[in-house]
Amino acid sequence: MSKSILIIALAVVAMGFESIFAQSRTISVAGSSRNSAKPMTIPVSIHVKGTEPEPELQMIDLVVSEDGDPQTILSIRAMGTSSPVTLAVLIQDDVVSSIGNEIKSLSNFISGLPRGSRVLVGYLRTGTLQVRQKFTADLEKAGKSLRPPIGFASAAPYNPYVEVIEGLKRFESQPSGRRAILLISDGLDTSRGVDASSASQSLDLQRAINEAQRRSVAIYSFYAPTVSLGNDALLVGNAQSSLQRLSDETGGRAFFQGTGAPVSFDPFLKSLNSALDRQIALTYLSTHLNKGFHRIVVRSSTPGVEVDHPGGYTR
Repeated sequence: MSKSILIIALAVVAMGFESIFAQSRTISVAGSSRNSAKPMTIPVSIHVKGTEPEPELQMIDLVVSEDGDPQTILSIRAMGTSSPVTLAVLIQDDVVSSIGNEIKSLSNFISGLPRGSRVLVGYLRTGTLQVRQKFTADLEKAGKSLRPPIGFASAAPYNPYVEVIEGLKRFESQPSGRRAILLISDGLDTSRGVDASSASQSLDLQRAINEAQRRSVAIYSFYAPTVSLGNDALLVGNAQSSLQRLSDETGGRAFFQGTGAPVSFDPFLKSLNSALDRQIALTYLSTHLNKGFHRIVVRSSTPGVEVDHPGGYTR
């Protein structure tokens, strides 16, 4: 199958967002060594480097490959600013107390989501995920359910990813469409020792990635240190690289402000809004029908363009 390049004209009219990773009927692929293929739909966010605010997208070429093989792009649907999103805001309860100053900004962000969006608010803490607000379309109510984190080590979860998985399970009852988690956490998993806290060693991090990919949830992460993390360079590095991997492999984006607590979430929330505004639903013809994990790569040759997308999916 020859490489397929699709030119995106952003005059595309925003249409309803299909279920991410949606699979429809099996169809024949002429000239392919395989007998059949299935359409797959993935969320893709386009970022244009250079000026602030980012310029309107004009003409961007995309190339998709799966397991190293070029795939044919079938369609691209712009989601725009009016498409609702199902969002879980998860805050680790032992992050430093200065994060409490960001509650108003987070509440304003929730209130500004597109009409019809649904929001859950939960806290990662000792024992289990504390859900302050179940998924609701009342955005003002969801924003008011936010509270400052406790900020004590005694409130720390076993590790953040166990409860991220618990949060991901809450999406089962939600409608298909744009799905995302905003995770505010230090991202550090020392539940199996410091040596197993790196991004490549954390078992629960990998499980969270798998669950997010399976449930079509992009995870955006804001790094916030916890009271017990301190200034250990190794641990901070492991924590931030874990959040980076979590977001990269689920189609989200990780946000850091150095190695300490951010002065403000405002720049993060501005970038997050931009990422959500610039999401598209990309449907391509998958020629890999065997069970297991399939790696996806989406690239653009347009200068200055970055593409965020899930690292793959499990069939």
